[in-house]
Amino acid sequence: MTVGRMGSPDYRDIACLVSKHHLEIFGGVQANSEDPVPPDTRTVLLLGPAEPGFWSFVSSQHEFKDGLANALDRWSRRAINSLAAETEAASLFPFGGPPYHPFTRWALRSGRCWQSPMRMLVHDTAGLLVSFRGALCLRFKLELPSPPEDSPCTHCIDRPCLGSCPINALTHEQYDAVACQSFVASSRGLNCLAKGCVVRRNCPVSASYRRDQRQSRFHQEAFLKRSL
Repeated sequence: MTVGRMGSPDYRDIACLVSKHHLEIFGGVQANSEDPVPPDTRTVLLLGPAEPGFWSFVSSQHEFKDGLANALDRWSRRAINSLAAETEAASLFPFGGPPYHPFTRWALRSGRCWQSPMRMLVHDTAGLLVSFRGALCLRFKLELPSPPEDSPCTHCIDRPCLGSCPINALTHEQYDAVACQSFVASSRGLNCLAKGCVVRRNCPVSASYRRDQRQSRFHQEAFLKRSL
């Protein structure tokens, strides 16, 4: 399926292509002159893991078996570059910088992400577990579905994310990344290491997203290796 053969595909066509890689469209924006994208870009689509089942799928790919570093990022490049070729688009990624592409800004503009009480992004279907594997820069204007009217936080009465961090490294006022990293690396932080950040997990939307705990551990282990 290519743009040249079928004309401009609609949203459902693109979503079907994306789903073959166990990804889904997490939002989209119409490009403007301030966006750091190729000059012929009309629409930017943000792609994230489709759940349930993303981790079982992606961890079976050859990037996770060749012993080389950055398996998830390398798979993301391969998969999204393939999608870009099929749609005659350009691909962009949230890693590999600096400079970094403004995925957070695009996410907020999409109307499907908001700033949560913890200041982190919250997504309409992924909650605080939202992550982006890349973006497609389409050369045609794609009609996007209407986003939700408001953030899921608007209707979240208990707000369990607030006060969830066992050491208050992550609050609505600040994020102490050094303290967080030290805690996750310690014996007291085994729960956060094995299952992922408890603040993110306590979001009711995150709970319904059904991310595999193995993926959360993968990201936590990568976090421990990062220089802060």
